[in-house]
Amino acid sequence: MRLPLLQTLALLRTYLRPHRRWVAALALLVLVTIGLRLAGPQVLRAFIDAAMATSPHAVLVRLALLFFAMALVTQGLAVVATYVGETVAWSATNDLRLDLLRHALHLDAAFHQEHTPGQLIERIDGDVATLSNFFSRFVIDVVGNGLLVLGILTLLFREDWRIGLPIFGFASLTIVVLVRIRRAAIPHWTAFRKLNAEMMGLLGEQLGGTEDIRANGAVAFVLRRFAEFCRRLFPVRLRSGLAGYAMWMSNIALFTVGHAVAFGVGAMLWKAAAVSLGTVYLIFHYTELLRGPISEIRTQITDLQRAEAGIRRIRTLTETRSALADHGTASLAGGALRVHFDAVHFAYCAAPADGEAPRRRIPALHDITFRLESGEVLGLLGRTGSGKSTLARLLVRLYDSDSGAVRVDDVPVADVPLRRLRRAVRMVPQEVQLFRATLRDNVRLFDPQVTDKRILRALDDLGIREWALRLPQGLDTVLAAGGGDLSAGQAQLISLARAFLADPGVLILDEASSRLDPATEALLERAMDRLLAGRTAIVIAHRLSTVQRADRVLILENGHIAEFGQREELEADRNSHLHRLLVMGMDEVLV
Repeated sequence: MRLPLLQTLALLRTYLRPHRRWVAALALLVLVTIGLRLAGPQVLRAFIDAAMATSPHAVLVRLALLFFAMALVTQGLAVVATYVGETVAWSATNDLRLDLLRHALHLDAAFHQEHTPGQLIERIDGDVATLSNFFSRFVIDVVGNGLLVLGILTLLFREDWRIGLPIFGFASLTIVVLVRIRRAAIPHWTAFRKLNAEMMGLLGEQLGGTEDIRANGAVAFVLRRFAEFCRRLFPVRLRSGLAGYAMWMSNIALFTVGHAVAFGVGAMLWKAAAVSLGTVYLIFHYTELLRGPISEIRTQITDLQRAEAGIRRIRTLTETRSALADHGTASLAGGALRVHFDAVHFAYCAAPADGEAPRRRIPALHDITFRLESGEVLGLLGRTGSGKSTLARLLVRLYDSDSGAVRVDDVPVADVPLRRLRRAVRMVPQEVQLFRATLRDNVRLFDPQVTDKRILRALDDLGIREWALRLPQGLDTVLAAGGGDLSAGQAQLISLARAFLADPGVLILDEASSRLDPATEALLERAMDRLLAGRTAIVIAHRLSTVQRADRVLILENGHIAEFGQREELEADRNSHLHRLLVMGMDEVLV
């Protein structure tokens, strides 16, 4: 499948338009360089003919100095053009990376379940890296080298049609052969880029699970799996590499023929006294000069092979649309908000192992109906797989329900713009994602509009300011990626501070105090109490003791509501699930 020209031009136009001044400067440099490269052989011919005619020494010196000056200027312009080209390449591709990352972050959770982080890294960075030369020099180099070839052929025809015609035939044959080889090579490059993305996904998955892999003695299995994948990748990489090698070898073979043609034509015309010795050298030099632009075109064609594969994959990503329509215009009031689930059904959509249709539906929630009034706290209980996290994801709209309605303040969540909804409904996960950045940036999530004064006030309100300022550099303390230098409780404190700064109307809290030391747990409990004050909250409880802060309790079993009601009433009801659990003392079985 050939990449549509209009799509390629649209991509170039979109990302080169902001850098049009640099592109114009690069085009001017290329045109001046072409003129100098065409003029160089003319000076050499004049020098040879002058030497053969025993011209004065001063004339030869002037011609030699002129040639050296032109060569130096040409090389200098090449350096400047390289700098300008790299500037254009990195600026344009970084813009594209930013757009792809923004697009990926706005895709629905189902998309991210189907694509590993490694695969997305390869698409956002690896595929874009192949476009670096495409953005900076492809059009200008192809057009510039095309003009250089046209200029060489024009000058040769001007000398004698018997010179221009055979060289024109040679150049045409060379370009046709290289283009045909390129077309044959594109499928191999596409297959390689696809497998390479899968390998990045595999590596990301295995490296991310290093601790579990080593602790469970699975290193040999991981190495075997990686070796098997490398065996799959090798023949594809070999074919794509041989396709590029075929172009390189074809180029060498064709120019061997071209040199033979140039020598043959030059010798024939010189023997017939139709040209001077300088012109014979001019024929050879221009033929040799063709090697440069045609080789550049060959290189650009090779890059285009990779770029076409990359562009196809990039377009596949950009054309992927989120299953979550974001066309709502409704607004939400400030303060604590009501929450209403009305006959909600939901099933995850999972692809079979071979990745082909039809997709399997995995039921997760069945006929979920309940209502929370403003300021109420719901304790959400249930065993692993009962649907607790799924319910939370529907409320924050990481997924849309299959049927029924999820409402916040009696407004369907689908009618609220996602950005506005996720400011009003904030989810604090059990596994906190911390970044290699300062404590300040981890709390404010890199929002420069959040001042230190606001951060410290939030920490103070949560009762954890003293803890934060005890860190080595206070707010300037650089945390390790993943929070490796903090305890689980300390990471949770940072997560609570994030939510407090957002000041949401509804808070979803995945309670995680069961694994903490008593001192940190006490600090975390006080912070949670202050965070929940004046807000509607859903607390996914892992311990029954956590339910004591709830107004209502909802117990899920296999995606169904097993029980829902006022906590005090359920505790007093001897026939309720909650009462039986409390009597049995099963404080940890709900994890």
